Amino acid sequence: MKNPKWHRDEIILALDLYFDKNLGNMDPKNPKIITLSELLNRLPIFAHKPDQETFRNPNGVTLKLSNFKALDPNYKGKGMEAYSKLDKEVFEEFSSDIERLHQLANEIREASNNLEISNKISKIENDEMSEMDSVKEGQILYKLHKVRERDRKIVEAKKKNVLKEKGELKCEACGFDFEITYGQMGKGYIECHHLIPLSNFQVVKETKLNDLALLCSNCHRIIHKDLDIRTIIEFKARWKK
Repeated sequence: MKNPKWHRDEIILALDLYFDKNLGNMDPKNPKIITLSELLNRLPIFAHKPDQETFRNPNGVTLKLSNFKALDPNYKGKGMEAYSKLDKEVFEEFSSDIERLHQLANEIREASNNLEISNKISKIENDEMSEMDSVKEGQILYKLHKVRERDRKIVEAKKKNVLKEKGELKCEACGFDFEITYGQMGKGYIECHHLIPLSNFQVVKETKLNDLALLCSNCHRIIHKDLDIRTIIEFKARWKK
């Protein structure tokens, strides 16, 4: 059986290495390529790897890096032209912003190298965004975002704080109140959304109450379609357009 196609996170990490000025020879024996291969095998993305021996091995990583040569206008040779649509998309997105690429790759590495965080990420279910691999910053930070906004301790602290200030738990976007609609069954129920954009997400940053917004299930699902939205005011303005 074939191994799964490369996901965006993996391509981001590979592209970051491609632009490493100290990469050296693009060879399976290159220590940096071997290190990336080991990291790719640790990423909390694939629960099943049909062919463990070949899964993102140094040879495969080297071939992926060679694909970028065919996309790189600054490369004078030919390169491997078997690049994917996603390879091209990620290359075009980040080749003009290497600093952002490096920062994002560092956060993905940070999350994947932290065993506790990595285990939590691996337990987050897939949704249409992760299944389509459509989040620009990749699945790992997207799922870490979900881990943070589901942290029971910080969520309960947020609810307690809002109840103390306002005496009710309403969706900050549409005003829906679960208790008013569902009575006792809905008392105390509402979801939390993490407002820090994925483009600015930091693995080591502690979540604060002001980083969270209380939303109904519908608004929460919709706002996840654009995780660069920074405030509920911006979110409301978007849907009114």
